[in-house]
Amino acid sequence: MRIAIVGGGPAGLYCGLLLKRLDPGREITIYERNPPDATYGWGVVFSERTLGAFQDADYKTYREITDRFVLWEAMDIVYRGEVIHTRGQAFAGIARTALLGILQRRCAELDVALRFRTEVGDDLRTLGGDDLIVAGDGVNSVVRAAYARAFRPTIRHGVARYIWLGTHRPYDAFTFIFRETPHGLFQAHVYPFDGTASTFIVECPEAVWQRAGLAAMGEAEGIAFCERLFTAELRGHRLLSNNSRWITFPTLTTQTWHHGKVVLLGDAAHTAHFSIGSGTKLAMEDAIALAGALEQRTDLEAALDYFEADRRPVVEAFQEAAADSQRYFEHIDRYTHMGPIQFAFHLLTRSGRMTCDDLRLRDPSLVARAAAWVAMEEDAGGPAPLNVPSPALIPLHLRGVTLPNRIALAAPPTETAREGIPDAAYAEALVSLARRGAGAILTEPVAVSAGGRVTPGSPGLYSPEHRAAWARIASAVRDTGGRLALHVAHAGRRGATRSREFGLDRPLAAGGWPLLAASPLRYTPSHPVPREMTRMDMARVREDFARAARMAAEAGVDLLVLSLAHGYLLGGFLSPVANVRKDEYGGTVERRMRFPLEVVEAVREAWPADRPLGATLCAEDGVPGGTPIEDAVAVARTLRARGVDLMLVSAGQTTPSGIPRYDRRYLPALSDQVRNEARVATLAAGVLTSLNDVETIVAGGQADLCLLIPRPSAAAPWVTVPGGPGVITALAAGRQD
Repeated sequence: MRIAIVGGGPAGLYCGLLLKRLDPGREITIYERNPPDATYGWGVVFSERTLGAFQDADYKTYREITDRFVLWEAMDIVYRGEVIHTRGQAFAGIARTALLGILQRRCAELDVALRFRTEVGDDLRTLGGDDLIVAGDGVNSVVRAAYARAFRPTIRHGVARYIWLGTHRPYDAFTFIFRETPHGLFQAHVYPFDGTASTFIVECPEAVWQRAGLAAMGEAEGIAFCERLFTAELRGHRLLSNNSRWITFPTLTTQTWHHGKVVLLGDAAHTAHFSIGSGTKLAMEDAIALAGALEQRTDLEAALDYFEADRRPVVEAFQEAAADSQRYFEHIDRYTHMGPIQFAFHLLTRSGRMTCDDLRLRDPSLVARAAAWVAMEEDAGGPAPLNVPSPALIPLHLRGVTLPNRIALAAPPTETAREGIPDAAYAEALVSLARRGAGAILTEPVAVSAGGRVTPGSPGLYSPEHRAAWARIASAVRDTGGRLALHVAHAGRRGATRSREFGLDRPLAAGGWPLLAASPLRYTPSHPVPREMTRMDMARVREDFARAARMAAEAGVDLLVLSLAHGYLLGGFLSPVANVRKDEYGGTVERRMRFPLEVVEAVREAWPADRPLGATLCAEDGVPGGTPIEDAVAVARTLRARGVDLMLVSAGQTTPSGIPRYDRRYLPALSDQVRNEARVATLAAGVLTSLNDVETIVAGGQADLCLLIPRPSAAAPWVTVPGGPGVITALAAGRQD
């Protein structure tokens, strides 16, 4: 079998030697346009897990590579003049030139032909006689470009600028440096790769790069700027260039990795942001997987199918984590209000690959310090407590109400109310959840009027009988140590539907009621057309919400939550796809939020000043032309100024055509952005199932409260924690002690 490999980087060289080692009869040629000693990088970083794969694939190169490694487990985060030191992060570094030399020598030893200073050419005619063409020629692959119609690549450039430099200062830890300047925030990613040098990457947002004048500076002048910026950390050492220039990171995805006898490898197929240090790792692991697939499958097409099916899920998971990390660094100024410990904790957990439990195993003192910081911040800057068992168990103070911990639970809608009065089964479901020890118990949407119900079985709060029922529930929840969060809503154009047991958003065949909405747009094609609200309608609905607030206060409800999401009435006003009005209540986000703000002001006036007010907020509609996250942040800022204390961040359901995302980090990430840009307390939802989830989110400042998905009581383990008078019980479903 004749195999041509285009690209003499780590991916191509490693692939060539593995293929030859497995079948010495293969005729393998590697084509590289540059000389053998040329490289445009500095150091390469690997994790422990990757090293195990190298050992199994080719022990000789594994030994040579590991013999040259610089090993470290420490990480330093330099922020606001403080160095946060953490341990337990095991990494290994090697000079890129040393790695290439090892792989080149092994290829020569196995009789793999190396053709340096050889251009393949755009038409690939020189490779026509080969049985397999492996493209390992990087993000600007000429092979991929030649078959662009087949591979269908997409490249998305980041919004930050970075420059890849080196220094002869041998750092002893992976180091992140954050430096405030009059132009904005700069950061450096620094790691050692041999005993005499380190990689030194400087990054900043595009606007900061422009304000600093770096766009107009030459290479030497720009490097001198960076040396002055990080003088303290360089300790007299210079920054070194290797054809270095300021660029934006290109994230590459391809629709397929193989076409005919051509297969893509490493950066020719996919890229992942450098902040998780996985580019060379992924490329060399691709080589291992491709060699294994060709060994296990005799048919070429079947082998390439197997290779892609095996590797694509792994790579896409890394790309997803890398995208989270990239967004973090591109918007790092979002978090500069945090204290050093919380900032460091957030940085370490930014991509979702590291959780509180992971950090507890690696560096328990850091987790303890992060929990103490949350407790101290909650206590308005008082002294740090001596012992905080878990960030999830720190009380949350909202005005005059204290939630005993950071866990919220919600009973699923039963829609079994009679004339708006919640039945005994639903009341017991809420109290049963409270007995599990959650700090807040969230109700299903409670209608503020008969015309605001979702279904005939929706609970309500618009009569004395409703008030009495909710008073009994609020009292029973408080007796357990929890607090009732009553979610009041007007269904708007999603109203007058059948119970969910018959399907979601199925209109009543008979017995419905007139619907109201921001605009006369059906929710689904089978829904009736709602009436566009008039000023008179607005005044009536505003009073309905205020009346519900007064009744909730009289019932002893601790936390009132207004529904401004899920496609209901007020959420519809906020969305540009549901609100197409031409008057002062439609158009810009400022005008679209006008009526919801009128309701918020009326409710805040009716609701006791010492009790917190919350709001569900749709951060993204999930449809073209829908609410962007930037609008949601602007709304959150305005709501905070009008007296809303907690945002329950959600997404979608504004229209039934919205495509939901089931990524478990999606909603927490939206909560993170709303919280840290609007500077308002948030509740994070999503696929959160464990105490570890809550600890990670709260300690990192992504949210202040977390809505967990309750497990069946028979399967959910609980722990009892001393907590003042009596005890607090907390969900520990994900902790494996």
